[in-house]
Amino acid sequence: MAKRDYYEVLGVSRDVSAADLKKAYRRVAMKHHPDRNPGDEEAENKFKEASEAYEVLSDAQKRSAYDQFGHAGVDQSAGMGGGAGAGGFGSFSDIFGDVFGDIFGGGGRGRGGPSRGADLRYNLELSLEDAVRGTNVQIKVPTLVACDTCDGSGAKKGTSPKTCTTCGGIGQVRMQQGFFSVQQACPTCRGKGSIITDPCGSCHGQGRVEQTKKLSVKVPAGVDTGDRIRLSGEGEAGAEGGPAGDLYVEVHVKPHEIFQRDGADLYCEVPVDFVDAALGGELEVPTLDGRVKLKVPAETQTGKLFRLRSKGVTPVRGGARGDLMCRVVVETPVDLTGKQKELLKEFQATMKGGKNSPRQSSWFDGMKNFFGDMKI
Repeated sequence: MAKRDYYEVLGVSRDVSAADLKKAYRRVAMKHHPDRNPGDEEAENKFKEASEAYEVLSDAQKRSAYDQFGHAGVDQSAGMGGGAGAGGFGSFSDIFGDVFGDIFGGGGRGRGGPSRGADLRYNLELSLEDAVRGTNVQIKVPTLVACDTCDGSGAKKGTSPKTCTTCGGIGQVRMQQGFFSVQQACPTCRGKGSIITDPCGSCHGQGRVEQTKKLSVKVPAGVDTGDRIRLSGEGEAGAEGGPAGDLYVEVHVKPHEIFQRDGADLYCEVPVDFVDAALGGELEVPTLDGRVKLKVPAETQTGKLFRLRSKGVTPVRGGARGDLMCRVVVETPVDLTGKQKELLKEFQATMKGGKNSPRQSSWFDGMKNFFGDMKI
């Protein structure tokens, strides 16, 4: 049975934000969770389907691949065995706690631990040559890194955070709402589970400081504008020693003075003087691999495309190398001398209308038909 579209499974649009995506998943997961529907195989399958959809769409890299290639783009990495998928259901109370935690100012299930740092994005401009061949670039990224003085704990050197006595280090407290018992973030430690009584002087208890990191980025051959390179763990450091987020390097290929890229193919315009276009000739044209000869047959017209096979781009995701498409532009001569003008007039006198200029002749015939045989 064919898989349903992940956005359809969660009932969201393709431009849904991360926050709204999470809310949509919670609604579907709560409705079909096996704890609420014991013995209901259809509900269990729908819960697994929603978990798989959320696992892919909540990951920026997987979501990008899914948006471009559908299920084929994520089938190798997405599965039903992770998180709350087929291998083990997240408990209903976990999802239920998430919803009410958000309503009452908390932040989901047990927050008694350091949180992951934010992901970062860096826009990388590349020349067409570097994008096609691949390269290594050095970048500078302003970010938050773990404080060296306190090793990211936020506490003064020689001290450590104290377990919160209000929540006992869990980061959550329970409150009674009628016949519901609802969890919310501990108001004393704000869900952290610990309190810093003697903060570090370098980071003022935050566990992180601002720093510009120098990173080396390996750009694979064949990347194009919009492609992203993920550097795991190079995002912002997590608060209080938490794991760092990721850095996403987004590629932007600068315009080229000769070539335009369309997928795996390259296009360029080749100016040809009208004598070579009429009589035929051989030209040198540029490629990314160097110059090659292009034979122009006699009577070539402007707009004629010549294909140079395998002179384009090898896509970053694999596949055959593209072609170079050369579009001929017949160039009218300028700055003519008196002698050259006389020769052209003599040449013009020898022209035999439609025989030498069939396109011009057919165009005038069309004009006559359009205006009802009006003399032009």
